[in-house]
Amino acid sequence: MNTSAMAQSGRFRARRMARGSVTEGAARAGFAARGVIYLLVGALALQIAFGDTGRQADRGGALQELAQKPFGAVLLWALGIGLVGMALWRLSEVLFGSVGKDGRSARKRLMAAVRFAFYVFVAYSVLAFAFSRHQSGGSSDQQSRDATARALEIPAGQWLVGAAGIGIVVAGGWIAVRAVLRKYHDKLRLGQMSRRTRQLVDVTGVAGGAARGLVFAVAGVFAVRAAIDYEPDKAKGLDDTLRTFADTPLGPWLLVCVAAGLVLFGVFSFAMARWRRV
Repeated sequence: MNTSAMAQSGRFRARRMARGSVTEGAARAGFAARGVIYLLVGALALQIAFGDTGRQADRGGALQELAQKPFGAVLLWALGIGLVGMALWRLSEVLFGSVGKDGRSARKRLMAAVRFAFYVFVAYSVLAFAFSRHQSGGSSDQQSRDATARALEIPAGQWLVGAAGIGIVVAGGWIAVRAVLRKYHDKLRLGQMSRRTRQLVDVTGVAGGAARGLVFAVAGVFAVRAAIDYEPDKAKGLDDTLRTFADTPLGPWLLVCVAAGLVLFGVFSFAMARWRRV
């Protein structure tokens, strides 16, 4: 009886370790894939800031850029598979909870579910692009306008779009504030880093997270304006939102700062792939 119980316990531990290893690998691949996308979007935004306005600084533009590189098809498939890994890891957080003392709380599981849905969509779009090698869904700007127009047509559409815009503004502020406060420290294996490495990670995490949050917040403001004015064309995707920074009194230099921040967030994602507690 004891032998049977020990064998069953051993098999359970083996399955748990195997699941943990698979989940960890999927999460780290996902963070690396996210880093590649933000690096490319930031680089494209920098080119726009310096006059190359023919570029498209969003996920579609990043995929187009990647497709033109040597072994572009292989890179696209690897990116899509990495994002699938991110989605699966978020799903595991919904089912089994995440790291941390409140990792199994309803709030954390709900946030994981939202992130799971988001990464399913992103992974699907990347894999669809890798399969067809063209962006059939259009730019992020057109997608935003189309989605806003459809939402405005339904009952209480203005309120729904406005609420969604406010939610995006709040999410952007939340992302930026948490980055500035270095809340990501709770999720990193800081003990495995040297002092110099921690400083570099903080530069990328604070600046990159603040830039990412700012972009989210501004995009949310445009969604609110579209709802108030009942004009879907005022909604903006990532590309148009980034271009807006160049139209401020600071000129293209504000876009340069934001674009550089997105590049830094890409680097920070690589740090998360290396040192994130999963």
